[in-house]
Amino acid sequence: MADEVFFLGTAFVLVSVGLYCATQKNMIRILLGIEMILNAGNLVLVFFASRYSSMGFVDPLGQSLVFMSIVLGGCVISVGLALIVNAYKQFKTINVRKLRRLRW
Repeated sequence: MADEVFFLGTAFVLVSVGLYCATQKNMIRILLGIEMILNAGNLVLVFFASRYSSMGFVDPLGQSLVFMSIVLGGCVISVGLALIVNAYKQFKTINVRKLRRLRW
């Protein structure tokens, strides 16, 4: 019971902080918020994959899905940071609202 509260509580905190960061004006905070939400999903997936394990074994499907999710999350972060660096070089700002005004 304590493990459930710990893992699901941590995932809830990660989702809450990620949603708060995703609503900010700064593009780096938005990207980090999306990554936090992704990591909360990974944590919940690992928890539920190991919940019904018998004799200490864990379902390898859950672990492999989380591993692929971590790899894809790293790819998303690297592409997102490259886009943010290029936007900063071109427009000298990473504020989303200022960049939105430059659309037209």
